[in-house]
Amino acid sequence: MRQLSGHDAAYIYSDTAHANSNITLVHIYDQSTAPGGVVRFKQILAQVESRLDRLPLFRQKIVQVPLNLDYPYWVEDDNFQLDYHIRHIALPKPGDWRQFCIQSARIHARPLDLSRPLWEMYVIEGLDSFLDLPQGSFAILLKVPHAAIDVENGNELTRLLHDLTPAVRPPTPTPPWFPEDPPGDLMLLWRAGFNLLTWPMRLLQPMENAWNALRTTAEAVAREYRGAPPGSPVTRSHPEVSSQRVFDTRRFSLDEFKQIRTLVADCTVHDVVLAVCAGGMRRYLELQDELPTDSLVAAVPLAVQSERSALQAPQLSWVRVGLNTDIEDPVERLRAIHVASSASSTATQALSAREITSLAEQAPSLAIAATSKMLRSASAVLGEWAPLANCAITNVPGSREPLYLQGAKLTYLSAIMPVHDGMGLVFSVTGYGNTIVVSFTACAEQLPDPEVLAQCIRDSFQDYLALARQVLPAANPSPPLKTPMRRKAAGTAARPATRRAKASRAVPG
Repeated sequence: MRQLSGHDAAYIYSDTAHANSNITLVHIYDQSTAPGGVVRFKQILAQVESRLDRLPLFRQKIVQVPLNLDYPYWVEDDNFQLDYHIRHIALPKPGDWRQFCIQSARIHARPLDLSRPLWEMYVIEGLDSFLDLPQGSFAILLKVPHAAIDVENGNELTRLLHDLTPAVRPPTPTPPWFPEDPPGDLMLLWRAGFNLLTWPMRLLQPMENAWNALRTTAEAVAREYRGAPPGSPVTRSHPEVSSQRVFDTRRFSLDEFKQIRTLVADCTVHDVVLAVCAGGMRRYLELQDELPTDSLVAAVPLAVQSERSALQAPQLSWVRVGLNTDIEDPVERLRAIHVASSASSTATQALSAREITSLAEQAPSLAIAATSKMLRSASAVLGEWAPLANCAITNVPGSREPLYLQGAKLTYLSAIMPVHDGMGLVFSVTGYGNTIVVSFTACAEQLPDPEVLAQCIRDSFQDYLALARQVLPAANPSPPLKTPMRRKAAGTAARPATRRAKASRAVPG
């Protein structure tokens, strides 16, 4: 039995009927590398079952304290059934990329069953019309709650489920597992009473940390805005979100991102990613005649080193970074983003995400629940006046080494992220091997044509790459990577990448 931290409990309390905090990891495999060229569903079941001892969270569920007097607990499910959590489906014909994105978004949007361990896995076949993938490729979607996964180490689940070689070994027998007896209400109430009695003593240090964090944050905000409200222009991503989601993605070469960063001195790949997303959003809003005159703003996690302990590893702090979408010239926009990103990193050197949330982690869960509702209401009000950000752009760590599942090579890794009221658009950036995958999740009502935004992101990247090759031609330019898409019939002419992309149902990578 393990109690949730205040930070993780806040995700559980913040879930609503139309917005949950689930994260869905998307994996696509080439099973031609597997022995015999086939991976059976029963092999995937055996693979997961053989590693349950390494993934204890897969057999744990949430138990609430009566009257919500304390944070919930992770407890072992004495009725755990693996077959309930792993499901096998197939796309209808023709099984193209658009259908896959729609199905993935629908799976992601559905809430998890709180009475069972909080995860689901979907094995999806029928991906027969994807370019750049051989026939028979399949996908695995792994859905988990944000409370159960640390995005900074989000590749841990992927790493534990995969191997580093295509060699297939018989699954090791699962060690005997005997679930703990579930705690009774009296035990939970006794623990809650003890925690409440010791709460003032445990609160002293977090209060000091929180005060220092808030003071530093106020100073940083004052330096950045100089008295102006910390807002961003209102766009279509700010109203209350619905329960429906859309998802799409584009895949790029890491080497080409490194070429683009030569356009601006000291520029990083992270800066280029922000610039590509900014260019895509600018193009999309221009097509809708909705581009604001002021720059869009993104919420971005930056690694910062706390001044309190230089020996600790850097931690993530969310900062607001201007995307400079009001600048038409792509290179000047990239330069401005580099300056803004560097300034934001400097301003948050004394902050860490853990310091900012340390006070909340010690507060009673009942107060957290009330505060969460209050913040959601305040967010709705502030969103109409001065939204804090137009989107979020976050990194989902991947693996530099190729990964295999029962011999099938992992060819694609991405993530579908949670969105909520006031923040209906979230980008996830995943690195795997020599590729960078830029994906986005959005509210379906706010972004009814995700294929258009995906094409705009691709066009933005191609503009930067063309400029970089003019300045520094590549000796051996690598061909552009493509996201799997619908196969074109023989003799069909390729559609030019123009504004007609809005009508295209098969989106090139």
